[in-house]
Amino acid sequence: MSAVIELSKALINRASVTPDDAGCQALIAKRLEAIGFDSHWLPRGKVSNLLCLGPGHGPLLLFLGHTDVVPPGRESAWTSPAFTATERDNRLYGRGAADMKSSVAAFVCACEALATSQPLGIRIGVLLTSDEEGPAQDGIQAVTDELTQIAGEVSWCLVGEPSSQAQLGDVIRIGRRGSLSGTVSVAGQQGHVAYPELADNPVPRLAGFLTALSQTHWDEGTADFPPTGLQITGISTDTDVGNIIPGQASARFNLRFSPASSADALRNQIDQLAAQHAGEAQISIDWHLSAQPFVSQPGALRAAVEHVIRTQSGHAPIANTAGGTSDGRFIAPLGAEVIEFGPVNASIHQVNESINLDELNALTHWYGEIIKRLAAVI
Repeated sequence: MSAVIELSKALINRASVTPDDAGCQALIAKRLEAIGFDSHWLPRGKVSNLLCLGPGHGPLLLFLGHTDVVPPGRESAWTSPAFTATERDNRLYGRGAADMKSSVAAFVCACEALATSQPLGIRIGVLLTSDEEGPAQDGIQAVTDELTQIAGEVSWCLVGEPSSQAQLGDVIRIGRRGSLSGTVSVAGQQGHVAYPELADNPVPRLAGFLTALSQTHWDEGTADFPPTGLQITGISTDTDVGNIIPGQASARFNLRFSPASSADALRNQIDQLAAQHAGEAQISIDWHLSAQPFVSQPGALRAAVEHVIRTQSGHAPIANTAGGTSDGRFIAPLGAEVIEFGPVNASIHQVNESINLDELNALTHWYGEIIKRLAAVI
């Protein structure tokens, strides 16, 4: 059994559902300390955050990852237990196998393999949190000040999120869209369905507003980003019986937005639509901005990642900004070049999450080659 498969199994076997780290980071710290890294623990409430800094001097390459996972869901639907790492048909199964305990294990093992080589001329850091899959308030966002105080300037950030789609290295992320959520409530007057003249049904006004939202063209996107898109994610009323007109109706929606639209501009546009369809006195929207869009311009890290993938696979990766949010959004404002590269994402957050064992071994080697390539060109 290879070192990376062994370490991946040890991490998967720990039931680290957000915000519980379940000892994953302590295991990583022990492995990295054995090859000369210094560990810095940065806890926030129930969240565990760990920064490990390698020896040497030079520009800092930071590997960014998370040890928390989403809940397994219905355990009986799994072919093997979610938190018992299982090899089957040349795949490793278990919650976190693809998102993203395998990436963490691969980078750690890559560092171990390089530990006996000559000094690289760059520094290597590993930053892990147990609050990526949850609110993400006490994780990376909360420790960026301490990160720069301890480590100084971050030149490059390699995020181990599962970026690949069909095969390892076919897609890398060079940024991410912003995420803006809203919960809209429309007030009415509850009443008997047989006496609508004595009531005020808010549902038609909410429906009109939601229709307007779904039909709005927000922007054209940019060279790196697709156009902003909106999805309605839930609708409810304050009653759920057949003979009562509800007194309130509400809905949830989310926008994944490009830099072509600011969060403020989107909020203002939607507030105006709401007033048109329901009246300002009868409608309210609670907003939550969870991520601003970011993109990294081509730099030394992207060149190194693309070179290694092309050399190892024979194919150039597609670079895009698709997918959800990632913790890279908290490192990009520090001035670092941020690239996401990790396993195939086809099974993430699903029952029987898994990773191909050959690709896991390859990822470890490719991470090591990326480090060496980056060090060679600075």
